[in-house]
Amino acid sequence: MGSRRLSSSSSPPPSSRQMSMLAAAVVVASMACCAAAAQQAAQLSQSYYASTCPNVETLVRGAVTQKLQETFNAAPGTLRLFFHDCFVRGCDASVLLSGPDDEHSAGPDTTLSPDALDLITRAKAAVDADAQCANKVSCADILALAARDVVSQTGGPYYQVELGRLDGKVGTRAVVKHSLPGAGFDLDQLNKLFAANGLTQTDMIALSGGHTIGVTHCDKFVRRLYPFKGSGAGAGAGPPMNLYFLRQMRQTCPLNYSPTAFAMLDAVTPRKFDNGYYQTLQQMKGLLASDQVLFSDRRSRATVNYFAANQTAFFDAFVAAMAKLGRVGVKTGSDGEIRKVCTKVN
Repeated sequence: MGSRRLSSSSSPPPSSRQMSMLAAAVVVASMACCAAAAQQAAQLSQSYYASTCPNVETLVRGAVTQKLQETFNAAPGTLRLFFHDCFVRGCDASVLLSGPDDEHSAGPDTTLSPDALDLITRAKAAVDADAQCANKVSCADILALAARDVVSQTGGPYYQVELGRLDGKVGTRAVVKHSLPGAGFDLDQLNKLFAANGLTQTDMIALSGGHTIGVTHCDKFVRRLYPFKGSGAGAGAGPPMNLYFLRQMRQTCPLNYSPTAFAMLDAVTPRKFDNGYYQTLQQMKGLLASDQVLFSDRRSRATVNYFAANQTAFFDAFVAAMAKLGRVGVKTGSDGEIRKVCTKVN
């Protein structure tokens, strides 16, 4: 990379007044919800299956526990699966459909975790094996519960999940690319996409914290590591990167990297759901430009600093944002169904 120096930059920690203001912003953000989302989520309830399938949470949790004992990959994969489902046509398990127009064969969804898909299949089988629950619980709700359980079982917060979603009847691969954030998105692009789903900048930063147990393939950040034709390393590929970390990542992702090569998004505690992701950004060790921009852009830096210093605040904001995310595009009436098999419509 020649004589160009890419080094860590620092920002003073937020003052107590700034932290108080940010804490207030988190509370306000968690209470805010657009009218459309409220109408769509009117059918959701934490006790939705109290009489029809009272053991649903225990059954799903058991499947999650068993799968995580086999492979950690299912944890970040399941959380990502839930996010991708909700951002494309709403939280309706359309991402699970398999067919000529299925979503998980398009754009970013081509790298969705097979382990995560297997986890949902197992959880669905476990729920339907219970005589009281058979064909009464949607795949969308099972996915929402599984996302909560992988978070809590890797060290994150345990929270109540609203239930009552129906499964969508349509999957459209054509909309996937335009519905999900790109690895090179800047703050304005991120805010615009999240706002379209009723989510604030604080929600976006909190949900990005899910990357604390996330992974990414080399092709998503290789342009940040090497000089390519017409540009130097990092030029046009987002904010600068810590030089020592850059050298480490070049070993993980050499120029002739394997298509399956990947790296953990949290260089601090990659297998624990905590606030280490934000500390990674403070150290200029964010792999994706769309992650590092949260610290490099002054409009979002204070929130990153706040979450890096206060894990409880991060957890509270994450739980609030997950609740709002889970209300996006909820299907009602004839627009949805309870699939007998998660990979195909009835």
